[in-house]
Amino acid sequence: MTLGQVFSIIPKLIKYNMKIIFAGKFIWFFLAAFGFLAFFMFQNAWNRSEVNEGIIYDMLIFPSLLLIFYPTVFGIQNDEDNRILEILFGIPNYRYKVWGIRLLMIYLIVYVAVIFFSYVATLLLFPVNPFEMSIQLMFPILFFGNMAFMFSTITRSGNGTAVLMIILAIGLLIVINMDFIRNSFWNIMLNPFSAPREIHPLIWEGIVVKSRIFLFTAGVVWLMIGSLNLQKREKFV
Repeated sequence: MTLGQVFSIIPKLIKYNMKIIFAGKFIWFFLAAFGFLAFFMFQNAWNRSEVNEGIIYDMLIFPSLLLIFYPTVFGIQNDEDNRILEILFGIPNYRYKVWGIRLLMIYLIVYVAVIFFSYVATLLLFPVNPFEMSIQLMFPILFFGNMAFMFSTITRSGNGTAVLMIILAIGLLIVINMDFIRNSFWNIMLNPFSAPREIHPLIWEGIVVKSRIFLFTAGVVWLMIGSLNLQKREKFV
């Protein structure tokens, strides 16, 4: 196969995988995420609340997580519904070659969408660096996205995974409001742009770095567990 043939096949493969991953529903999740962002910005403007980078981060995190929800939660089920799961298991190292590439494509698309959201927030509310804001948001996105992928390989059901993620999210909302968690690197929803007044900036910077290391490491662990689960062919077919 020539190099030209390879480059001609790659766009087709990307289009095909995106069609399966998002099942034609990505546009609706994108519009829903943008709608939530618009609502949050309108509410803030209507109440004439203070606006800063920390507030923009809080506004963006829920719409950003919404973008990653469908492709990671329903990805395995979509493979099964399209009757290609058995075919994919015939590919050597399926867990790396197929879903590794898919997740990379998903996160790239979500990253571009988050940059767009950040740019909109900059135009309408408060000037922020869209790229810095998006990179910070990608850490919790990676954490929750890979966790949802892991659960989807365990339940093999999009609806079951969605229920687990919702229950987990409710539990996290309770836990992160505890005093000993709120301003520590264990806080999964830690806002790096909202430094508490009682904490020295250098100490806060260290907490943020540890938080990002924790989120990234946990995201990699979830990915590896999910990848290993995909090798248990007898559970899926």
